[in-house]
Amino acid sequence: MNFLAHIFLSNNDNQITIGNFIADGIRGKRYKKYPINIQKGILLHRQIDTFTDAHPTVRLSTKRLHKNYGHYSGVIVDILYDHFLAKNWSQYSEVPLPDYIDNFYDLLEDNFETLPIRIQKMMPHMIADNWLLSYAKIEGIQKVLNGMNKRTQNISGMNTATTELKAFYTEFETEFTSFFEELRTFTKLKLQDIEIQLNDEN
Repeated sequence: MNFLAHIFLSNNDNQITIGNFIADGIRGKRYKKYPINIQKGILLHRQIDTFTDAHPTVRLSTKRLHKNYGHYSGVIVDILYDHFLAKNWSQYSEVPLPDYIDNFYDLLEDNFETLPIRIQKMMPHMIADNWLLSYAKIEGIQKVLNGMNKRTQNISGMNTATTELKAFYTEFETEFTSFFEELRTFTKLKLQDIEIQLNDEN
């Protein structure tokens, strides 16, 4: 899953949210240097990614893209799924999406010193261009894909994936909706397991 989904799945806990957000930059056992609730978020992020990558519904979505994008298909699906979460946000949260995102940006600023350097450098651009809110529109997804394509030196061709999004919009949305319900249930249960694991370690 991409940024918005990871944030949303953090159980409305600020420190778990931070951990979930920064987790891609924390390798191996380095998570142990963080406070316990940030550790929970990092480990939760890893579990979410593992569950997502192996899920048959997600694989249906990635298979639709594989011919044109190869191993980048999973990255694209993560971004497309964030689009459907943002677009249908009112089905998942009583807090309006702009308010929810503003609160998250405030949280990042309040915890700036905790963030890895890579996130500190990215954060001003994320906030200035309001990446998370832009996910709700196809135009916003196009900008994200353009940026991701540039990072691959234009090798991935990810910038053209909105073509498939538009052509198979209903199919992608149906797959996201079905999968996300399972992911929400999985996340709640897995967070309990992580809490037990960390209590045993500490």
